[in-house]
Formats: sequence, structure tokens, C-alpha cells
Amino acid sequence: MKRTNDLGRDPVLSLVLRLAIPTMLAQLVSVLYSIVDRIYIGNIPEVGGIALAGVGVCGPIVTLLSSFASLVGLGGSPIMAMRMGEGRKDTAQKVLNNCFLMLLALSLALTLGFLLAKDKLLMWFGASDVTFPYADTYMTIYTAGTFFALMANGMNNFLICQGFSGLGMATVMLGAVLNIVLDPVFIFLCGMGVAGAAIATVLSQMASCVFVLCMLLGKRVPVRLGWGGFDRRIMVRVLGFGLSPFLIIATDSVLLIILNTVLQRYGGPGLGDTLVTCATIVQSYLLLITMPMGGMTLGTQPVVSFNYGAGQPQRIREAMKAIVGLCVLFCVLMMVVTHTLSPLFVRLFTADPDIAARSVRYIKMFTCMIVPLAVQYPLVDETTALGHVKRALFCSLYRKSIYLAALLLLPWLFGPEATFFSEPLADLLAAIMTTILFLHTFPKVLKECGHGAARSV
Repeated sequence: MKRTNDLGRDPVLSLVLRLAIPTMLAQLVSVLYSIVDRIYIGNIPEVGGIALAGVGVCGPIVTLLSSFASLVGLGGSPIMAMRMGEGRKDTAQKVLNNCFLMLLALSLALTLGFLLAKDKLLMWFGASDVTFPYADTYMTIYTAGTFFALMANGMNNFLICQGFSGLGMATVMLGAVLNIVLDPVFIFLCGMGVAGAAIATVLSQMASCVFVLCMLLGKRVPVRLGWGGFDRRIMVRVLGFGLSPFLIIATDSVLLIILNTVLQRYGGPGLGDTLVTCATIVQSYLLLITMPMGGMTLGTQPVVSFNYGAGQPQRIREAMKAIVGLCVLFCVLMMVVTHTLSPLFVRLFTADPDIAARSVRYIKMFTCMIVPLAVQYPLVDETTALGHVKRALFCSLYRKSIYLAALLLLPWLFGPEATFFSEPLADLLAAIMTTILFLHTFPKVLKECGHGAARSV
């Protein structure tokens, strides 16, 4: 059977590009359908601004739910790629089967837990009496479809890690395109408003879930999904590998929740909802940067993991240079876009001149250090792909700690608008620390290549 990409023999630069570009585009399309959701909601007659603030409160909670897909998908796929690199196909299939069972159990537990706790969570996480009804409607419907979201996002990593980046992109694009088509139908034609946006999202995730499972059950992939071979040791190893990306995404969600809460507190009754609306627009723009870049770094993890398992350190060096260079180039381009086209982006969400002017200003504040972030992302994600989860986790939590401290101190010292400087401060300081640590440890990591600690499962 011919695979789309030969992770061990294809030229590294072209291999990185073939894996990075489809996953980057897939994540970009995924972001676009999230943004389109918010654009449609922001333009609902009479209540668009308040509805957008309500859905903005839900955004971090939705991301928090999705982080559990990363816990399993990004925890299991590097291990599976290593086993394939070692020629241990049977063990690779056991990893796949165990990850499917873990996602199934997590989706059931999370659905029940969030449905029972959502009312209190929404009020704690930045909803006001005015925005709560919109947040509650969206969150109730979305949570009911947690199974489809976790399966689609989590299992898609196991297509990509086998070299089928095109199928991975198709999974995401199927859901994205369907959601973009269904949004106006349910929101405006059916008059369902926020509920329509949530229903469109769940149906789209259902389609992606069915697609990815059919691909993994089919004969096209070298390692097919099955049932059995469940092993507690494999599950523990997956959780160990997935802890870093899980905490990265989950703590991002927690920090966004704190951001909304801080803006409500320091903005007060007169300005709080406006600032949360602006923050929703700002976060939507930031996703245009971080999600495609995350797609590049996570999509190219199989190159690093496979060649680590196969004992080819030179290919790992070449891949690291290519991935970092690609991320830096992308973020330089996005800096230019920020300072030229961000007003056009904001106008898609709101016609309110005050909200628009504030949002453009906050976007420029929030993203002024994305070039250092372009170094942080690949170094953390590819360190995870090499199996050194604790180092990756330290670098990630170091950045989050700075961000949290800035969220709490800046508005207290300088007012609510200063909150938007928390992101660039954390990006700069974390990139410096991560680069120093990586340059110190990377040569030692390469010496372990071919006989790393992850061979136990």
C-alpha cells in the first residue's frame, strides 16, 4: 500500500511542507467557521452585540472541552508514530484502540459533568445577567454534542500521524464548510439565533466524526481502528505524552475565562460587557494566528516522532529548522496583516463605532509579540513529539504563569485596557526562556534517538 508521505525517507523540507500546509489550512478553515459563527451572531438584529458577548463567554469553555481531545489525540499519535518507525505495527494498533476507548469514556463523562454544572460555570466565567441567556442556550446545545467534537478532533490525529495529512485536512474542512453553510440557514432563515449557531456546529462536528472514523476503519490506512488490546500501561503512557498539549490548551481556556472575568470586574456595569465583546473579537483574530501555526507544529510532529523512533537524528535537525522557519515566516506575514487589514476584520463583527475602534486598538496590543511566539510554539510542540513532555510542559506553564500574573496585576495598576498587554508580555518572556532551554537540551535529546524512554509500550 502506498502511503501519502514516507516519514522516514522523503526529503525533509518537502515532507514538512506537505504535512504542515494541509494541517495549517485545515486549522485556518476551522478557525474561519468559528469566526463565521461569531460574525453571524454579532449581526443578529438588535441583540447582536450582547449575543456575541454571551457566546464569547462560551468560547473558552468550548476550548476547554476540546482540550480533552488533545489529551488523547496528541498524546497517542506521537507514540503510534514511534511504534510505526520501529516497525511495531501491532503495538501501534493497540495504541489506536486504547485511545478510541479513552475518548469514548471522556466524552460521556464530560457531557454529563458540563450539563450539570454549566449554569454556575457561565456566571463564574464572565457572563452577566444580560448575556447569560445567550451563553446558556449556546452551551447547552454544544455540550450535548461533545462526543462528536472529541472523536472528530482526537481521532483525526491518528490519520495525520500515519502520513495522511490530506485526509486530516478533509476531516476539518468537511465540518468547517458544512458549518458555514448551515449557520445562516439556522440563525436567520429559521430564526433560531444563537441556538441555530450551536445546532449548526454540532451537526458539522457529527459529519467530521463520521468521516474520520470511516477512514480509520477502512483499508486505506496502514494501521486500522479495531476493538481490543486494551492496556492500562498504554493509557497511562498516552496520558503522560498528552499532558503537555492538554495543559497548554486547557490553561489557555482558563486564562481566557479569567480574562473575561477581569474585564467584567474592572469594566463594571457600564463597560464590562463592551470589553468582553471586544475581547471576543480580539480572540477571534488571535485564532487566525495561533490555530494555523498550531496546525503547522502539530501536523509536523509525526516527522519528528517517526525519525526519533527510527534513530535518524539528522532528519530531526532538518525538520526542526524547517518548522521554526515556517512559523516565523507566517507570523511576520500576520504582523503585516494586523497593521493593515485588522479594521476590515473588525467590521465583520460589529457596526458599533466604539466597539470597532476599541477592538482594532486591542488587536494591535494583543498581537505585538507574535514573532517571538513563532519560536515558542514549534519548540514546545516538537519537544513533546520527542517524548520530553516535562520540558515542554515547563516551558508552557512558565508562559501561562507570566500571563496569569499580568492578567491580575496590569488592570489593577493601570486600568482594564492594560489587560490586553498580558499576552505580548507572556509571549516575549516565554520565548526567551524556551529558546535558552531548548538550545541547552536538544543535543542531549538527539543522543537518545532510536532508544528513547517511550519504548516501553
